[in-house]
Amino acid sequence: MSTIFAPITGPGGAVTIIRLSGPSALEITAALTGLPEPRRAALRKLHHNAELLDTALVTIFPAPNSFTGEDCVEFSVHGGRAVRAAVTHALIALGARPAEPGEFSRRAFLNNRLDLLQAEATADLIAAETESQRRLAIDGADRLQTACTAWRESLRQIIAQQEALIDFPDEDLPPEVEARLMTGIKSLHAEMQTALAAAPNAERLREGLEFVILGWPNAGKSTLLNALAGTDIAIVSEIPGTTRDALSVKLDLAGIPVHITDTAGLRETADPIEAEGVRRAHARAANADLIIYLDDAGLQHPTAPGIETLHIQTKADLLAAPPANAISAKTGAGLPELVAELTAIAQRLTDTTGAPAAARPRQIACIRDTADALSRALANPEPELRGEDLRTAATALARLTGTIGVEAILDAVFSGFCIGK
Repeated sequence: MSTIFAPITGPGGAVTIIRLSGPSALEITAALTGLPEPRRAALRKLHHNAELLDTALVTIFPAPNSFTGEDCVEFSVHGGRAVRAAVTHALIALGARPAEPGEFSRRAFLNNRLDLLQAEATADLIAAETESQRRLAIDGADRLQTACTAWRESLRQIIAQQEALIDFPDEDLPPEVEARLMTGIKSLHAEMQTALAAAPNAERLREGLEFVILGWPNAGKSTLLNALAGTDIAIVSEIPGTTRDALSVKLDLAGIPVHITDTAGLRETADPIEAEGVRRAHARAANADLIIYLDDAGLQHPTAPGIETLHIQTKADLLAAPPANAISAKTGAGLPELVAELTAIAQRLTDTTGAPAAARPRQIACIRDTADALSRALANPEPELRGEDLRTAATALARLTGTIGVEAILDAVFSGFCIGK
C-alpha cells in the first residue's frame, strides 16, 4: 500500500497541517528531519536535498493507534503557498503521493478504526453549515450507532433461538420458546419501522429544506424573497412576467437550512420563455417540502396535492382590514410572524427527537432491507425458511456499519469526502 499525504487544514491560515500516512511514513519523516518521540510535538527543521524547507512542529503517531491505523505523521508548517509547495515536492520525491478524497478515512475504515456510520458522520460534520446539522452529525449519529449495536445483539439472540428450533425439532422444547422468538422479531421489526418513519426528517435536515414561493404575476413573490433574504436577490417590477426562472436563497431558520425559491408567476402565456418559467415553477413545487402560496386578491388556490401549502395574503398595506395571514413586504407588517411560522414548520419537518437518525439514502436502504426481511420472517411458518429470512436481515444490518460490503459501496461512501479526510 502506498504512503499518502494531504493538508488537513483549509487554505489561507497561518499554519497548515500536512498529514502523512502509510508504510513509509516514518522512513520519509526520518529523511526530512529525524524521528521525534511518538505523540509529542517537536519543533524540527525540515531539510530536503540539503535545503531548508521550513521549521515545523512534527508529531508522529505509530500504528495502530493513529487516525488511519497506519504509521502517521503530522507536519505543522507555515501556511504560505511556497512552503506548502516545497514540502509537497519533497514528500513526492521521497516516495509519497497526494491522497485521494476520503482516502485517510477509507484507510481508517479498512483498519477497523472507523465503521461506515462513523465515517459518514465525519463527512456530515465537515459539511455541516448550521447548528442543527452539526447536532445531527454528532448526536444523531450517536443515536443511530447505539441503536445499531442494540439491533445486532437482538438479532443475534433471535437467530440463536431460531437455530434451536431448527436443530431440535423433536425435542421437548417449551412452547414459549417459539412465542418468545416471534415476540422478539416483532419488537425488532417495530424498532426498524420507527427508525424508517424518522428518516425523512433526518434526510431533510441533512440536505436542507425546499420552500417554494408560488402565486400569480405581481403577487409579491420576488419582494417577499428579498425581504426574507434581507437583500435584493430578485428583480422587482410592476411588469408582469419579470421573473422567468427559479431563483433561490438559503436561509438559516433556528439552525435549519432552508432553500427558499422565487418562481415565475402562474398564468397562461404565449411567451415561450415565460411559459418555460411557469413549467419550472410547477416542477420546483412538485418537489418542495412547503409551498408558500401568495395572493394579493385574497383568493386561495389549491396547489400540488400531498405537499403542505401555506397561504399568505400580500400587500396588507393596501387593505383596510388585513386578515390574519396578511403580510406587507413594503412596510414589514406580518413578516416577523411569517418567519416564526416558517421556522416552526421547518422544525416540525426536521424533528428527529428520540429516534435513530438515518439521514443518508444508503443507511435508509439498509434499515429498510432489514425490516423487510424481518417482515418475511414473521409471515413464514417454516422454521428453516424463517431462519433464512433472519440471516438475510443480519446481512442487511451488517451492511449498515460496513461489517460486510462490496467495493462499490465503499467507493460511493468515501468519494464524497474532501481531500485531507
